[in-house]
Amino acid sequence: MSSADRDRLKVFAGRAGLELATTMCDFLEIPLAEGRAELFPDGELMVKVDEDVRGRDCFVVQSTSEPVNANLMELLVFIDCLRRASAKRITAVIPYFGYARQDRKDEGRVPITAKLVANLITTAGADRVLCMDLHAAQVQGFFDIPVDHLAAAPVFMEYFDNCRDDLVNLVVVSPDAGNVKVATWYADKLGGQLAIIDKRRDSGLDVATRNVMGEVSGRTVLMIDDMISTAGTLCEAAEVVMDQGAIDVICAATHALLVGPAVGRLVKAPISRVVVTDTIPDGERCRGLGDKLVRLTVARLLGEAVHRIHHDLSISEMFRDAVGTKR
Repeated sequence: MSSADRDRLKVFAGRAGLELATTMCDFLEIPLAEGRAELFPDGELMVKVDEDVRGRDCFVVQSTSEPVNANLMELLVFIDCLRRASAKRITAVIPYFGYARQDRKDEGRVPITAKLVANLITTAGADRVLCMDLHAAQVQGFFDIPVDHLAAAPVFMEYFDNCRDDLVNLVVVSPDAGNVKVATWYADKLGGQLAIIDKRRDSGLDVATRNVMGEVSGRTVLMIDDMISTAGTLCEAAEVVMDQGAIDVICAATHALLVGPAVGRLVKAPISRVVVTDTIPDGERCRGLGDKLVRLTVARLLGEAVHRIHHDLSISEMFRDAVGTKR
């Protein structure tokens, strides 16, 4: 990248995107732009950009993970700060998009919060959004600005390609019916079979699973989802396939939310490996998984997208032969 490009391209990081943004900048061979977010004694947030952004192409990396509301507010204030500092274009890079699960009215008198969040980001002054593995792909349509929706599939495929010897008699299992398209894609690419778990959800925390449609006996099971939240679905599914004769269970997910009882469940579950990415900051929550945890980075993928957006190159090139999305 030329020195002129380095001067025009600015990548900032919120506090929930600092680690990932730093690695992205290493890939782009540019320094992380100088900006900071601080709290006043009364809890109000103040964002300060410490370099000239007038006429620059600015990117703000911030996942809206836990604490969701605080991280979302920081993203909005960062965007507003850059807009008022006369940035030419502002792209919100949101590796994990919180509230994406609230994408529809499935009962009376409930909000569609994903749409509200999209409106807030647009109103704050973002010109474009870059995100990864939305829980519901239709959230892209909630924005009135361009949205580039990336999948972490290339990162997972590179990892599993390098450990094919561990995937003996592979079967890719969809932990629920909504993930069948994704599981089918991985099964085709990895040369494995497909199976589906018939799931019944009892409540937000508890999941009851029933039958396996497909053969798992004597096979290595790979389960891939967009996120691990409380891990109820994955752990119940792992128990079911092991009861039916599976020899190993590996699970993978783009977003490691790991809330509530998730870590304890995963530690006790018959799962040998939990493969996740760094769309959400590591924090303390992942450390309890010990040797089970494999953490991959999506920095190169996001960095390539930033490079293409900055140079007005095709983003669709990155979508070719892409994995499907849930629902």
